Amino acid sequence: MKAILLKVFSPILNLFEAPDDGSEYIYSPSHRKVLVLMGLLFLGLGGAGVYFVIELDIMAALLPAFLFGSIGLLCLLIAGLGSDRAVSKLWRNRG
Repeated sequence: MKAILLKVFSPILNLFEAPDDGSEYIYSPSHRKVLVLMGLLFLGLGGAGVYFVIELDIMAALLPAFLFGSIGLLCLLIAGLGSDRAVSKLWRNRG
């Protein structure tokens, strides 16, 4: 299953996994855990935004809900499928 997901999301993952200048990177397992937590929080914000769009019929809230949901999905995608380099590149940790 992971191989299929890696193949499907490879265009997005390649943006974060490709080395820019061949420099070293600093990675800690806690970075991945915080990225999962951050992704869940952003998905929660996006879900709350969609709820209020439906409940209050305020279409202007669709843009923030879409942005928060997209950021949450990206964080979970990088945390779940990305390499250590992709996680450190997202955090901008370089040696």
